[in-house]
Amino acid sequence: MRRTLALNKASDRVCNVKLRGLATAASQPLFPDDRLMTAPLKRVLQRTVALLCSAALIVWFLHSAHPENLTLLVSRVQPLELLGLIGAFVLTYLLRAGRVFDEFRVGTGASYLAILRLTLVHNAMVNVVPFRGGEAAFPILLSRWFGVPTTRAVAALLWLRLQDAFVVLALAAFVWPGPPMVLRILWVAVVVLAAWAIPKWARNHPQALPDHGRFARLSIKLRAALAESTKSSGRAWGWTFANWSVKLAAQAWMLAMLLGVSLQAGLAGAMGLELAAVQPIQGVAGFGTAEFGGAALLRTHGIMLADGVQAALVLHLFVIACALCAGAAAVAFLPGANKTSTDNTP
Repeated sequence: MRRTLALNKASDRVCNVKLRGLATAASQPLFPDDRLMTAPLKRVLQRTVALLCSAALIVWFLHSAHPENLTLLVSRVQPLELLGLIGAFVLTYLLRAGRVFDEFRVGTGASYLAILRLTLVHNAMVNVVPFRGGEAAFPILLSRWFGVPTTRAVAALLWLRLQDAFVVLALAAFVWPGPPMVLRILWVAVVVLAAWAIPKWARNHPQALPDHGRFARLSIKLRAALAESTKSSGRAWGWTFANWSVKLAAQAWMLAMLLGVSLQAGLAGAMGLELAAVQPIQGVAGFGTAEFGGAALLRTHGIMLADGVQAALVLHLFVIACALCAGAAAVAFLPGANKTSTDNTP
């Protein structure tokens, strides 16, 4: 009897342990990495949408566009005007290099021409590598050529693109058709507030402690690096605003010549192209989203959608051609880094 009771108790304990294990297992998600599994799925969906946008442009071009129309558009730009456009784009490249040089000249000892080489190579890769993959060239080259820590380089790229987005969004408030002046002022105020808040948030970063997890330490380090990038934000805003003023003016001028419309209408189309570039999902090398974005705002000035898409396509091809030629010239003729990376760890 005692032996039977002991066996029963032991059996009960085993059953309780198994039941608790089953209950714990039942409370867990079926796939422990569900949240991690969604990231690749999101990337696949984004790339699928990007391919569809580019495919839509190709299908439209094959069915609706006529090569003679594109030839007629291009013929409206005279040789001297073409040289002026190229000169304007070269000026934007010099201004962007000045923005990066101003941030890294002290810490790296890099020359302006070496930084110009980096920015031109980065710009060329951004324009041709699908799915914004060319953006990785900026932190990689900063790290390899000038010894900038990877975290610092990534934060610099992040702040560079945030400043681009803020300036374009602020300028869009005065180009976007329809809103009353009060709403435009409110629009700019929100952009200015966000541009002020991000550096302030970055500078108030906590100190990384040993008991922090790996992700927490990395995020704190990235936040500290972002604070370092925003130190000279006053001058950086000047460089960025000058760069975008020249760039948008050049693109507006080209669209106005291609379509035979006012500079104001051309500015709307140029803004549509650039706002399309701010979107998280874009066509391959921007094809599709840029053209339809520019045509959408040109439509508000009475430009037919087909004409707007054709003109935006010509402008887009011109931008890519300038970027590739400048990148190739930079690799061939500009000096490289004057120091080798020694500490490029995060």
